[in-house]
Amino acid sequence: MSSHDIKQLVEQLTLEEKASLCSGADFWHTKAVERLGIEEWMMADGPHGLRQQPRGGDHLGITGSNPATCFPSASALASSWDRSLAAQLGEALGVEARKAELSVVLGPGINIKRSPLCGRNFEYFSEDPLLAGELATSYVNALQAQSVGTSLKHFAANNQEHRRMSVNVSVDPRTLRELYLSAFERVVKKAQPWTVMCSYNRLYGEYCSQHPWLLTEVLRNEWGFSGVVVSDWGAVDDRVAGVAAGLELEMPGGNDRDGLIVKAVREGELDEAVLNTAVERLLGLYFKTRQATEKLDFSPDQHHQVARRIAADSMVLLKNHQEVLPLEEGSEVAVIGEFAKRPRYQGGGSSHVNAYRVESLLEALDAEGASYRYAQGFDIDSDSVNEQLFQQALELAKSAEKVVLYLGLPDRYESEGYDRDHLNLPDNQIALLKALSEVNQQIIVVLANGAPVVMPWIQQAAAVLESHLGGQAVGAAVADVLFGKRNPSGKLSESYPATLEQTPCFDHFATPARPNNSDHVAYAEGLMVGYRYYDTHQLEPLFPFGFGLSYTRFDYANLSLSASRIGPQDTLTVAFDVTNSGKRAGSEVVQLYLADQSGEISVPVHQLRGFDKVALEAGETQRVELTLEKRDFAYFDVDHNEWRMPKGTFEVQIAASSRDIRLTGTVESLGDEVLPTIGRNALVGDLMANEVTAQALRQAMAATFEQNPKLKRMFGESSDDEMMQAMGRYLPLRALVSFSEGAFGESDLEVLLKHLTQAVSNHHKG
Repeated sequence: MSSHDIKQLVEQLTLEEKASLCSGADFWHTKAVERLGIEEWMMADGPHGLRQQPRGGDHLGITGSNPATCFPSASALASSWDRSLAAQLGEALGVEARKAELSVVLGPGINIKRSPLCGRNFEYFSEDPLLAGELATSYVNALQAQSVGTSLKHFAANNQEHRRMSVNVSVDPRTLRELYLSAFERVVKKAQPWTVMCSYNRLYGEYCSQHPWLLTEVLRNEWGFSGVVVSDWGAVDDRVAGVAAGLELEMPGGNDRDGLIVKAVREGELDEAVLNTAVERLLGLYFKTRQATEKLDFSPDQHHQVARRIAADSMVLLKNHQEVLPLEEGSEVAVIGEFAKRPRYQGGGSSHVNAYRVESLLEALDAEGASYRYAQGFDIDSDSVNEQLFQQALELAKSAEKVVLYLGLPDRYESEGYDRDHLNLPDNQIALLKALSEVNQQIIVVLANGAPVVMPWIQQAAAVLESHLGGQAVGAAVADVLFGKRNPSGKLSESYPATLEQTPCFDHFATPARPNNSDHVAYAEGLMVGYRYYDTHQLEPLFPFGFGLSYTRFDYANLSLSASRIGPQDTLTVAFDVTNSGKRAGSEVVQLYLADQSGEISVPVHQLRGFDKVALEAGETQRVELTLEKRDFAYFDVDHNEWRMPKGTFEVQIAASSRDIRLTGTVESLGDEVLPTIGRNALVGDLMANEVTAQALRQAMAATFEQNPKLKRMFGESSDDEMMQAMGRYLPLRALVSFSEGAFGESDLEVLLKHLTQAVSNHHKG
C-alpha cells in the first residue's frame, strides 16, 4: 500500500482507534481494527530461535513455547566472524517465522559487551561495534528477505541486567557515538530493520522509551530509520512522552494506556499530527507483513544441520599443546562431565527456545560409532563435589589415553535478569580437573558458556576448546571439531581476561559482592573497553580479542596500499596474501586494525576497521582486499557534532588477533578541514593552530601587539618563552581584555570576533 493510501486510511480511523494501534493487545499480538480490515499481527522472541507462545500461554514468556530450531547464541555466532553464517542463520529463522505466521522476530541484540559480567552477554555479539554491526547486518538482511521483520535491540546503552529497568547511564558523548551507538547506526543504514526496540534504561536522565534525541534526532533524522520503534516489554514510563519522542508501539500495552494518548490529544498535550505519523508508520509495517502470502516450509532435520555447521565454525580452539587435537578416528577416549550427556546449549530468560531436538556429545559419538567410555564426574546442579562421581571419573581417566572433559557454566550462572558475580567455573568442576590432571596429562577441556571464564587451571589442560552456547546440535559440532571433520576456525569476539579485577570497568560495574544500589552508572572507562583497554595499556589478557588456533597454519605476506595519502572523499584498498602453509584445509579470520598516530585526539592504540574469513586448501594462497573510507579513520567531534578525519599518519595493521600483528604499512591522512568555532571563549591556541584563523588573528591584533609585547609573547609571535606560550595557548579571547593592560577593550573584542567570523566565511566561500 502506498504512503498516500496509508494516509487516507489513517483519516478514517477514530482517535481511539489510532491510539489502540500504538500498544499490544496481549504479550505478543497487536490490536486489530476490524471495521477497516486491519488485522492483528504477532511477534516472538528469537535472536537464535523462535520462542512463539500460543495465545493464552505463559504471560511471563518463560515457558510453553512452540518447538523450533535452537541455533547457536549470538556470542557463539560472533566468534565465527563469518557474515555468510550470520546470513544463513537469519534466513533459516525467517523461513521458520514465515511458517509460524509471525510478522516480526525480536532480535538481534547488538549491545556492546562492556563487562563480561553482564548476564545477557550470551545474547549479544561483541565488545567491538564493527564486528557486531557487520554480522547483525547480514542477519537482518537475510531474515527480512523472507518478508519477516527484525527488531534491532536494545537501543541504547543497555549493558547490564542489574537494576536494568531504572538505571541511569552517564557516558561521554564521544564514547556513546563511537562504541555504544555505532553498531546500531551501521545496521540501520545498511539493512533498515523493520523495527528497533528501545531499552529499559535511562540515558542522561531520560528513559530511552521517551528520549527525543535518541529516537528522533539520531535514529530517524541522522541515520534515516524509516521503521517502527517498539518498546522493550514494560519499558515505558510516560506513554504520551513516548509517542511525542518517537516511540510508536508499546508492548505489551493495555487499554488504559490507549486512554492516556486519547486524553492527551483532546487536552492539547499531544499534537494529533504526531499521533497520525506514528500510526502511519505502524500501518506501513503492518502492510509489509502482509506482502508475502505463499506458505514456506522447511525440514527440521535440515535446520539442525545448519545449526551444527554454524556451531562448529564458531568454536574457538584456545590451546592445543603438542597437537593433542584432533583426535584420531577409531581412538578410544574417556569422556567425562555431565555436559557431555546433558548439554548446556542456550542461555536463560526470554530467548529460551523449546528445541525440536537436542543432540548431546554422547549421542553424536554413538551416531558416528566412536569408541569411548563415559563418566559423569560432577553434578551440574551443584557446586559441591560428589565423591562417588569424582572417584568414578578418576578411575576412568587413569586407564585412558586421552580425556575429553566437558566443563561449563550451569544455567543458574548466567541469564537475563541478573548479572554474574564472578568469572569462575563451579568449584566441583575445577577440583575434578585438578585431580584428573594428576593421573592423566592428556586432558582436553571443552567449555560450554555464554561469556568468558577465567582459567587459573589452564596449565592442567593440554587443550581447551571453547564451544560457547552452541545450539541444539552442539554435541555433533563438538565431535566434528574434536575428530577433525571440521577445522576450528572461530576467533574470540571478546577479550578473555586473566582475572575479574583486570577488566576495564571493574571499579564501575556492580556485582552482588560489590553492590551498587544507586541507579546512577558512570561509564568512567570511556573508550577503553575490551581490547582497546588491554592493548592500549599493554596488559596481557588470558586470551586477546580475535584469538583462535587452527589445525593448520596461516602465513601473511605482500601488503600493499592503494595510496600513500588519502583525503575525506577517498577510499583506501588494503591488499595482502594469506597462505595456508599446513597440511589441512582451513579458514582464517584476517583482521585489519588502524592505529591513529596523528596525535590530534586521544584514541585507543588501535581499533578494528575491517575483517574477512578466508577458506583455503592446504598450500593455497589467496589475495585479500579490504577497503577503508573516511569513517574508518574518523572520531566523533563532539564540539561540531560530526565525524572528523584527523590529519596525520595512520598505521595499517594486518593481524591474526589484536595482539598478533603480521603486516604493517602507513598512510597519510589529509584530514577534514574543520575551522575553530568563533566566539568569546575560543582559545588562542586553537585559533593559532589553524592557518586561516591564525592569519586573521595576527592581522587584527597587529596594533595591540605593538602596544603590549607581553601579549605578543603569549601568542608565540616573538619569543621562545615556553611558559608564556603555554599560558597563551589556553587563553580564551575574552581574557585579552583583562591581560592587555588597557590596550584591548570590549569594543575591540567585538571587532576582532567580526573579523574572525568574516575570515572563516570568506574561506568557506572559496
